[in-house]
Amino acid sequence: MASSDGSDRSDRSDGSSQGRPRRLRPSGGYRKLRSFWVSTLIHDGTVSFCDRFVDKRSRTHDQMVQAARSGGKNIAEGSRAAATTSQTELRLVNVARASLDELLLDYEDYLRQHHKRAWEKNDSDALAVRAIGGQDQPDQTDRSYPVDHYKAYAPWLEHADRGHVANTLICLIHQANYLLDQQISALERDFVQEGGYSEQLAAARIAEREKHRTDKMPVCPICGKLMVVRTARKGQRAGSQFWGCTGYPACKGMRPVGRSDRSDRSDRSPPTKQ
Repeated sequence: MASSDGSDRSDRSDGSSQGRPRRLRPSGGYRKLRSFWVSTLIHDGTVSFCDRFVDKRSRTHDQMVQAARSGGKNIAEGSRAAATTSQTELRLVNVARASLDELLLDYEDYLRQHHKRAWEKNDSDALAVRAIGGQDQPDQTDRSYPVDHYKAYAPWLEHADRGHVANTLICLIHQANYLLDQQISALERDFVQEGGYSEQLAAARIAEREKHRTDKMPVCPICGKLMVVRTARKGQRAGSQFWGCTGYPACKGMRPVGRSDRSDRSDRSPPTKQ
């Protein structure tokens, strides 16, 4: 859903709430994205527009429907791909944005070629269409359900005048493109700050390995810091291993390797050279 900063971010799920194993990166949740809502509406409206006003035998009919379809479907596919690759998600959202740009040009061409006036930004009808999008509130009808969302725009999308319908869809495409621009910016920012899937997987692996390693490390009997295995370099014990304090040389606490009692602080024999 649209966040407080104006971006359109996915309310993703990592699967843990459904009893499935928790995943490193969340994915899905695209049905709650406003960009997906509007793109689905554009697809439905375009199918209706082309069936009513464009010859079904023409190449334009198929191209417009496919461009409209590409918007929502690439948003959904990218959201699902987020679990394993942030780059694919970003690429697919950009494909959705490009497809809607192509569709926008088709509608602008249609208006020009059929001598229909394009609405100005502040025309009353344009303002009315934009106002509907601003009325989407959590306590209203679930607009993520395509039929309910379509009903809100039906007076414009089912208008008898082809120019009126085309202008309505142009307004909706501008809305979707704005939302997608915000979504792309958010994805780019997340990639820069958090890295991609491979980087996060490697970081998680290192953290898990460090956790297990730390769990097995005893604490210093003198200062309480963690200890690491060291090798004596001089003296009678040269070449032998022992636990040495990580605070060395400030702390010279030692333990023999293999000793399991970490709470015994009585082992304060003079330390071998570390």
